[in-house]
Formats: sequence, C-alpha cells, structure tokens
Amino acid sequence: MQHKNLKKSYKFAVRTSLYVTLFTTLLVSVFLWYYHTFNWQVVFFPIVCFVLCFIVVQYRVERFIYRRVKQIYDDLTLLESTTLRQQPITTDMGTLTREIDKYARDKKLEIETLKVREEYRKEYMGNISHELKTPLFTVQGYVLTLLDGAIKDPKIRDKYLNRASKGVERLIYIIKDLDMIAKLEVGDLLLNKENFDIVELVKEVFDLFEMKASKKHITLTFDIDYTKPIIVNGDRERIQQVLTNLVVNSIKYGRGKGTTEVSIESLIKNKVIVRITDNGEGIAKENIPRLFERFFRIDKSGSRKEGGSGLGLAIVKHIIEAHEERIYIESELGVGSEFSFTLEKAE
Repeated sequence: MQHKNLKKSYKFAVRTSLYVTLFTTLLVSVFLWYYHTFNWQVVFFPIVCFVLCFIVVQYRVERFIYRRVKQIYDDLTLLESTTLRQQPITTDMGTLTREIDKYARDKKLEIETLKVREEYRKEYMGNISHELKTPLFTVQGYVLTLLDGAIKDPKIRDKYLNRASKGVERLIYIIKDLDMIAKLEVGDLLLNKENFDIVELVKEVFDLFEMKASKKHITLTFDIDYTKPIIVNGDRERIQQVLTNLVVNSIKYGRGKGTTEVSIESLIKNKVIVRITDNGEGIAKENIPRLFERFFRIDKSGSRKEGGSGLGLAIVKHIIEAHEERIYIESELGVGSEFSFTLEKAE
C-alpha cells in the first residue's frame, strides 16, 4: 500500500482543550473561593490543564479518528487514480467532508458523461450499421439474382451489374469519408496550403452543381458582384470540398425556386468569413448542437432519398478545424440556414 502523508489538524484538540480548561478553571476557582483557599498559584492551573487536555485529546483523535479515516482511504481502491488519493490524509473532519463531497460530485459528473458517451456510441454504431448494410444488401440482392439465372439475360445482367456497381461505389464513398475523418482527427491528413482566389473557387463549385440546382429551380448566386479576386491561404482542394458539401446541402434541403447565396466578407486585417445562406427548410434549435456529428440526420425516419453518406458536415467541421479556423451556423426552422467559416487572408 502506498505510503500516505498525515495532514494534522489541531483545531478540534485546541478548541476542546480550551473549553475543558475554561470550565474546570471556573469550577476550581469557585471551589477554592468558597473554602477561602484561593491564592495566586491557581493561575498555573489553566496552563497545565490546557496542555494536558490538548495532548490527551489530540492523541485520542489520531488514534481513533485518523486511523479509521486512513482505513477508509485504504479500502477505497477506486481512489488510486484520483486527486483525492494524492492528497495527504487529514484529521480535520471539515476538510475531509469537503474532499469527499468534491470527489462524489466529480464521480457523478464522470458517470453522467460516460452515460452520454455510451448513448452516442450506441447511436453511432446503429447509424454506421444502417449506412453500410443498405448498399451491401442491395449489392447482395442483385448478385444473388444474377447467380440464380438472370445472368443469362444480357439486358437484366447489364442492368443489375450497373446497379450493383453503384452500390459498391456508395460503400467506397462512405469508407473514404470515414477514413478522411479518422485522419483529420489524428492529424495524419496533411494540408497542402497555398494562396488561391476564393471567389474563383466558389464559381467553380457553382458550375459543378448548376444543373443539380436547376432541377429544383434554385438559384446559385453571390450577394454582390465580386470584380476583384480575394486571395486566401489554405488547402484549395479541401476548401473546395467544404464549399461543395455546404452548397449541396443547401440545394438538397432548399425550397423550390429558392436561392443559395454566397458572400465573402473581411473580418479583421488577416481574416475573411465565407457565408453560405439559403431560404430552405431550416433547422430546429435542438438539432443544431449535433449537426456536425457523424451520420446525424435531422430526419429520424431514416429516409435516404437525398443521398449522401451522412458524413458531409462532420468532414466540413474537421477540415475547417484542421486549418485552425472556426465554423458557425445560424438557422431558423421554416426560414432558412446560414453556414459560415473563416479563412486566413494571403499576405
């Protein structure tokens, strides 16, 4: 057993000795005065009484209280890894009570945190299982159908092989996104920072998804006409991925005949903020804190009609944080949403 230091406290012994001394001195003084034997030597009595009482009381405290407290510390092996274990054992009951109360509060908070994490783990495992099994079962179904004889029909064979290929592509897409998040979290994914024009990059993203937006009659636009380039420093490919995910999300959940607007504003001398605003469905306040979790979907029905891996916003958050920047969201249900993130200006 690890040796423990004793943090002695004499408060209890001092106060108890003082009370006993006062009481006995008063009693002896009254007794001596009554029998007319009171003299100046009686002044030594309180001193002797106090010293003797202090020694006896402190000894009894250490023998019967401290030893039992020490046994409690020894028995509670759970305290081995806590700060309480590292503190010297005290004979002061007030201090001990405060330490135990603090330990209990810390443990309660730790247990509640573990419960939240366990619920998150269960939900996460359920989500990832659902995301993977859907394309897996799809591929399995088409392959089994082909093995049962459909492969002999060229039209069905080509049709089912094409659909199975799309299912495999979806699996690869999900796995690649998971791999990217894992690398971003541990810092293994190195950023290739360079200077580039963020206005030009936004235009490229608009061009990529112009047809997708036109199907829902959504207009992709800037807030103003940017005639001059705005040069920022970052990983161009990763920032394009961020813009792609945010623009695609605004199209997916935007209203027909709506707009997706991008604005680029200077914050301070060396920072710009990029805003992606839409007038779509919006997000309820209770869902905003979990929006960047992996596989978290606002639609609890499990519908996948909008596609995607469910990892887009999680990747966005990790990429922005890898740049040591911040991402923000403001949204109102039924009104629309605004995602924004900061970037460093090029020198």
